[in-house]
Amino acid sequence: MQGAITRVCMVVVAAILNHPLLFPNENTTIPEEDDELLTRMKERQEKLEAEQKRLEQEISQTETALIGDQDSYSWYFWSALCLVIFFTIEVCRQDMIPTEMPDPMEDEVGDSSAEYLSAKTVVLDKGVLSNFCKTRFHPFIHESGRVQEFIEGFADDLLEALRSVCDRDSDLEVEDFVGIGSMFESWRASKPPTCDLIVPFAPPRPFRFQFQLWCDPSTEIPLDLQGCGRIKLIKPGGNGTDCLCASTNLGDDMLCLLHNRNECEKLEEHTLVELLCAKNTSYLSKDQIMTWFQISVSKAWGQISHKYDFELGFWNLDFPGALKIRFRSGKTVVLNITPAVQFEDTDAYLISHFPSDISNSSDTHWKLSLTVYEKNLLKHLAKQLPTNSCHVHCLQIVSFLHKKQTALTGRSAFSNYHIKTALLHLLLSKRSATWQPQNLDHRLRDLLGFLQQSMEEKRLYHIVVGNPRIPAEILVPKIIRTAEPINLFRPLVLQRHVYAKMEEHFQEMVRNTSVLVQEYTPHLSNGYVRH
Repeated sequence: MQGAITRVCMVVVAAILNHPLLFPNENTTIPEEDDELLTRMKERQEKLEAEQKRLEQEISQTETALIGDQDSYSWYFWSALCLVIFFTIEVCRQDMIPTEMPDPMEDEVGDSSAEYLSAKTVVLDKGVLSNFCKTRFHPFIHESGRVQEFIEGFADDLLEALRSVCDRDSDLEVEDFVGIGSMFESWRASKPPTCDLIVPFAPPRPFRFQFQLWCDPSTEIPLDLQGCGRIKLIKPGGNGTDCLCASTNLGDDMLCLLHNRNECEKLEEHTLVELLCAKNTSYLSKDQIMTWFQISVSKAWGQISHKYDFELGFWNLDFPGALKIRFRSGKTVVLNITPAVQFEDTDAYLISHFPSDISNSSDTHWKLSLTVYEKNLLKHLAKQLPTNSCHVHCLQIVSFLHKKQTALTGRSAFSNYHIKTALLHLLLSKRSATWQPQNLDHRLRDLLGFLQQSMEEKRLYHIVVGNPRIPAEILVPKIIRTAEPINLFRPLVLQRHVYAKMEEHFQEMVRNTSVLVQEYTPHLSNGYVRH
């Protein structure tokens, strides 16, 4: 019995060791013309199979004769073990081949990104891309300047009217706007022109805001709300730095030099807390702020509408300040005015709503916006690049493709913010010389490849938070600079159907890249661009 088991083990081991696919690194280089070697290998394999079949029959007979013998259990054990070993090696042999994953941050010139781009991606030549950029984006240069100048003047007028309709004693104080987005970063990619403004507001005195960011060790915020913070409205008398007139009985013969009696009565009613905070809390409510802001903007427009010869309306009621200006000529300008709270004395803002954000559903958790630092970073890096560098065109092309793909297959979680974040990562990792204008096709492939690999790995880190590569000149606050990096894809990954749709959207966009660029690049039969 033991001899039979030994012979079976020897045959199995011999078959495994002589399997032509066990050591692929040695056998994959066999020349096609070496038919004799291949014939001998096949004959050897046939002999082994015949020997194995003969032994199986012999063992089967032996097993029948030894039924009831206590050693039969040992036979079953060794037979099963040999079978498991054989199939384990067969299944796992592909894992024995070492594979090298391409590094999207690799600082090389040329076609390094081709390794991790989809095989279906069509590489466009430089002439097609040059004509595409010349016909699609160059006309925006002068038009964007005029639109930006108009929007800045109109926004100043609208906010001034908004301040006039607010109660200075019990309402929020509206501050000057901050321009962000593609229009103010000079990479507008499509029509109609879209202007994004942040409008900071502050509580009336003596109220103040207290911030609880996710990166603060003393703050408990869920992991799926990384990059968020809560804003607490501190009431007068909440600590020693506030005026005590609202929390102390001064008597009839004493007056506060800062506040009169009527103001103290208003503070005691806590009207502002009930109006702007979530129910039974002191935390600012995004929905409450949205309602307040939309009502205030409508009142402000009612005061100045007679001065302008166009229509103004809300184009998306789900987001505060999502306005659309429509001129008599039919042209339109999209104006997104987003209420925000400035984080202490920095250029960071806690934003009520992001139109592209579908993951943050908490009413009291505000998204931290570092777009001002990102805009400054883009300017800082651009100064180190060659003249007429191709980084802006890369950003514009992918943004254009994303918008066209959205029109074809519908909206997904993928956004221009993801595209800009990926570009900034590449700008920080690649040598300045690689962004020459003639390298547009290579850098475009790098950007698409970086995004694709990020989606496959399900991680795209915020460019500012916890990034040690950010230059010191950008002056990122220490609490943000030293925080743990934030994966922008993490909230989306937790929603499988949302992430799957985003991946599908991106893959379709990559596959349609060549078709879309060709379709929107006018050509004549002689190859010249039609103007």
